[in-house]
Amino acid sequence: MDTPTPQTILLYDCTLRDGAQGPGINFSLQDKLRLARALDDFGMDYIEAGWPGSNPKDTALYQELAKAPLKHARLVAFGSTHKVGLAPEKDPAMEALATCGAAVAALVGKASSRQAREVLGISPEENLLLIQESVECLTRRGMEVFLDAEHFFDGYRDNPEYALQALRCAWQAGATCLTLCDTNGGTLPFDLAQAVREVRASLPPEARLAIHCHNDADCAVAGSLAAIRSGCQMVQGAINGFGERCGNANLCSILPAIALKMPGYRVNDALRLQELTPLSRLFYEVTLVRERPQQPYVGTGAFAHKAGLHVAAVAKAPSHFEQISPETVGNRRNILLSELSGSRNVLLKARQLGIPLEANSSKAVLATLKEKEAQGYAFEAADASFQLLLQRLLSPKKPPFELDGFRVIIEKRGPTEKCLSAATLKVRVNGQESEITAAEGEGPVDALDKCLRKTLATFFPQVSKMRLRDFKVRIIDGSVGTAAHTRVLIDSTDGQREWSTVGLSENIIEAAWQALQDSVEFFLKEEPR
Repeated sequence: MDTPTPQTILLYDCTLRDGAQGPGINFSLQDKLRLARALDDFGMDYIEAGWPGSNPKDTALYQELAKAPLKHARLVAFGSTHKVGLAPEKDPAMEALATCGAAVAALVGKASSRQAREVLGISPEENLLLIQESVECLTRRGMEVFLDAEHFFDGYRDNPEYALQALRCAWQAGATCLTLCDTNGGTLPFDLAQAVREVRASLPPEARLAIHCHNDADCAVAGSLAAIRSGCQMVQGAINGFGERCGNANLCSILPAIALKMPGYRVNDALRLQELTPLSRLFYEVTLVRERPQQPYVGTGAFAHKAGLHVAAVAKAPSHFEQISPETVGNRRNILLSELSGSRNVLLKARQLGIPLEANSSKAVLATLKEKEAQGYAFEAADASFQLLLQRLLSPKKPPFELDGFRVIIEKRGPTEKCLSAATLKVRVNGQESEITAAEGEGPVDALDKCLRKTLATFFPQVSKMRLRDFKVRIIDGSVGTAAHTRVLIDSTDGQREWSTVGLSENIIEAAWQALQDSVEFFLKEEPR
């Protein structure tokens, strides 16, 4: 008996338009161009880049994309049905869509009779005419048209026949895809799946259905997958679930589920699933939105293991605690180290770092690790500091530089004046005579960083490649007030790699120095001259 050919689910990304409505997200023109190319290279089928004519940036975006078209994906322009009281041929917004250079137009139209009356202020019949005329107008201009049936599931719950009429109206007018939008994001997956099955049975089999979920009930991914099983052939969403309110359906979770976990369904052959994690992190980097470590599949914690018993099991068979191999989506396994660790954590972490460690040595390392964790260090967030700790315990060598002392002065000369920070640093490099340098900075840590770089530049010119990327401070045992220990985590980068280090002291400047010292020492040991 022949095995049925899996159904290919079309992938539609709306991060650059719908995702841009998320709080704190503001794409520049260059951002959008860069990300559109990245989505295209990744293998997305459709990319909705913006709303031409609604603002100068999106108008320019489509002009630029017309000069250098996408290689794989079809470019989609988003817009709305024509204005009430204005013929579609006379509507500037419709003209902007027709002339923007995109192959596809996604037209948002009301699928709710209540929305037509209360939001547009027109009769349900007039709303159907808006949909019909708008679709016909753009198809006459040579565009493929998708209908985004806004508030579909709310409208279907209130008045099923009218919601279906809106879909039939668009289909008969020439729309090639009917997108069922859970605009309020409140429809639960089982209710959504039932509605999709009923819609599928009510329309011609050749009518293509898409699903577009928002995440207000934390069900957008589940709803999208349920919709596919119930008859939708296309799924819309955003990278990392970006979007207004609680966000859009997260494509970073939907794509692996379709590709790896849904027999009978597949994604296109061009999709580079192993690039999913780098794509996710690119969007975080460009938007400056903080990454979610526990984001499924692509988060830094998605394949992180901390408890000793779990790590022991993972060492024998990773599938015991990992749903898929992390490399499948471009991620990696992360063995965390803490007071909960066992010797297996230490062995696996050392192997991951490329450091040979015998089983009998791991117990001594674990004892030191637990002692330091009890003091307040946090090595699970500071791999570079743990690597240095491991190297110091296994093969004590003189570090590239050693501290003799430092002085930091912070001065404020008036209530409206900026604080001034100056540092003097005395270090010995490669065991030679002490070097003394001074520098001013935006803050005390910046001043110490500049001092250290000034000293090391003569001996290690490559130090100019690295920079501090983030600085986090945590008070340990706040019940003792200003006498509490302070933990400082520093994230650093050389533009290619990133690493994290930790320092701990009753004095915040000393804790920061420890983390800074580890950061630079780690870089110098890893980076060839």
